[in-house]
Amino acid sequence: MPAASPPIALALALGLSAALAVGGCAVSAPDASPVPGVPTLAPMLREVTPGVVNVAVTGRAQALNPLLNDPFFRRFFDLPDLPLPQRPPQPPRRTFSSGSGVIVDAGRGYVLTNSHVVAEAESIEVTTKDNRRFEARLVGRDPGTDIAVLRIVPGDGSQGGPQGGSLGDLQAVPFGDSAALEVGDYVVAIGNPFGLGQTVTSGIVSALGRGGLRVEGYEDFIQTDASINPGNSGGALVDLQGRLVGINTAILAPSGGNVGIGFAVPANMARTVMDQIIRYGEVRRGRIGISVQDLTPDIAAALGTRSTSGAIIAAVETGSPADRAGLRRGDVVIAIDGAEVRSATQVRNHVGLKRVGDPVTLTVERNGARDTLTARIEEEPKPPGG
Repeated sequence: MPAASPPIALALALGLSAALAVGGCAVSAPDASPVPGVPTLAPMLREVTPGVVNVAVTGRAQALNPLLNDPFFRRFFDLPDLPLPQRPPQPPRRTFSSGSGVIVDAGRGYVLTNSHVVAEAESIEVTTKDNRRFEARLVGRDPGTDIAVLRIVPGDGSQGGPQGGSLGDLQAVPFGDSAALEVGDYVVAIGNPFGLGQTVTSGIVSALGRGGLRVEGYEDFIQTDASINPGNSGGALVDLQGRLVGINTAILAPSGGNVGIGFAVPANMARTVMDQIIRYGEVRRGRIGISVQDLTPDIAAALGTRSTSGAIIAAVETGSPADRAGLRRGDVVIAIDGAEVRSATQVRNHVGLKRVGDPVTLTVERNGARDTLTARIEEEPKPPGG
């Protein structure tokens, strides 16, 4: 009896047929292998991988010795038992870390990565697949979405030195439409796990709209079983046509390694954040003055609504854009800017990431009737002292 094909070989064989039927249209698959009948992603990857880079970060962190907080240790070495705020600071130590990044604009040298990769950066160096190194500067970062934008500083043309050439030599990864992804679509993760160098893994979209990984933040993660390990952060998640659909950001790893549950920030969200960072140097959060919660079956039954999913408006701030637009407490939001609403998080993300001054259209159900109302985004107030 012949040996069974490995699961990934079977998956690729299924996914890389001559054409994929989508909505009655034929979408060409990646180029065929030189070996007849053997599917391969190599032609697509030859085009995409030059746009995925290693991001090396040098910073400084306060050195903290936990023994200095031990009263017995301090007494033994005759150290003054001062309160923590009065103790002399320890000298900072240099830190080194690395992650991945994606070139999205070769002409201007813009690179997308994760905010947490460059959070403590004093200097940043980007290394391309062909081992050219460039200095990069931080344009801005947004911890709420874990997205940061870097800009490569053109070098002097030397290969392998601290600076590696002109921006004309760079290659960008084209954006795809992450909103068009469906569970079961094949995806490929490209990054620099464990500092080993560029690595490619493949899998499928396991789920969409995942949240709850952080207490705060704008979460709408793509979940994938493509292996995403430490160092992959900031790398590319691409579809089989080589289009960027996500920025790899996190894994669930109880044992410290990959267990087949990885997460990526959708490319559409990353692009929106990038546009604001490039324009303003930060993300200017939008608001319309509502608080929302998920529509549950119990709430739907109490309201007598026909909707089974969506978000219910729990409160409307007096005088806010939502109030002026006619939105009311108890309205069920079933669509926002034409997209079906599945949860309160979706409404919060959509409003929070729109540009200040832009209109947002909400389709609501009220007393059995549906209406479409438009509010204009205003800037979220800064926290006191912010």
